[in-house]
This record gives sequence, C-alpha cells and structure tokens, in this order.
Amino acid sequence: MQKAFRLPELPLTANSTNRKMQTSYTIRQGKIQDAPVITQLIIQAMTPECCLYFCGREHSIEEFAQMMQQLVERTDTQYSYLNTLCAVDSHDRVIGISVSYDGALLHSLRQRFIDAVSITFGKQLDGMADETSAGELYLDSLAVHPSAQGRGIATALLDATAEKARQMGVGPLGLLVDTGNPRAERLYLRCGFRQVGTNRWGGHNMKHLQR
Repeated sequence: MQKAFRLPELPLTANSTNRKMQTSYTIRQGKIQDAPVITQLIIQAMTPECCLYFCGREHSIEEFAQMMQQLVERTDTQYSYLNTLCAVDSHDRVIGISVSYDGALLHSLRQRFIDAVSITFGKQLDGMADETSAGELYLDSLAVHPSAQGRGIATALLDATAEKARQMGVGPLGLLVDTGNPRAERLYLRCGFRQVGTNRWGGHNMKHLQR
C-alpha cells in the first residue's frame, strides 16, 4: 500500500490567455467520477501515437481509451484516480492532471496495464523497460486541457506533485520527457528539473529528469 497523501485544496489564480480576467482553479485529489476526463488527459499526455504503439494500429484510440478508463477506475494500477492530482475549475470540472506513484511499486502497478493490453489487444509487453525505480516519486502523466493552457496550471501541478513527493518521503520527483518535445522539456527545466539519464518508452527516445 502507498503511504496516504493529503493535499489541501489550495485556491490558486492565474491570468487567462487574454489577460482580461482572472481564472481560478483548485488542485485536489482525484475521484472515481473523474475517471473519464482523467483518461482523456492521460491519452493526451501519452500522445495518440504512443497509444497506438501499445494497442496496435489495427485498433482505435477509442478502444484504448475504454481499456484505460477501466485502469483509472481501479485502485491498484499506475493510472488509478488515487494516484492522480486534479486541477479543477470553479465548477469542479477537471482541467488538468498529474498522475504519480512511488517508483518502488512500478512492477506491481504496471502489471495491471500489461495484463489489460494482453487481454484486450493480444499484445505482449513483458519486455518493457523500467520507467522508474525505488527512491523516486514517478510522474507518469501530466496534462492540461487545451482550453486551459497558458494559465500556469501545469507548473502548479508540478509544484503540488513535488510536495506530494516530499510528504511521502520517497525521494525526488522524476519523469520522462520525449526528446522530440522540447517545449515540455523547457517547462520542466524552468521548474527545477535536471537530466539524470535516458530511456525509451512507447517507441520513443526519452530523457529522464528529476527535481
């Protein structure tokens, strides 16, 4: 079992993209009823190309999403709503997510994903390289809905996830960033991350960063 984490609902404000009004949002623990939106944002973070890498191009993103939502709704998977911090607007609608977990639990949590892909799509993923390891809180997925981008939400989610790592006492916050995504890498570097290694995931070359 992961050590419990309680995040206070901190009211945060940031300028909207047109700078004519203030947009408020709150970061809170994910709930099971958030699963459909969490799933869509995880797919946004993974990119459709990587999703098709895992399920096969003979299948659709919609099929992959159905499988993923089942994993989000569970409590024992890497993509669980329990591992998710959600940025929500004033109507409690999810507009951003950060999915993270103790790297020491990677193999047990990821096995649910491997099994689901095997059952649903007939693909075997047993040879996957490890994304993380013990001594790191691994940030698996970070995404902000396109309509809410440019308001500092991603930075706020990164700060909240770093605080989660501190409270859990599992070591630094780590993540993988695609070498072909310099925009995301610049965000992480601005937020205090530094490269500690390389990896390969979803058919893409990755940089391993830690904060």
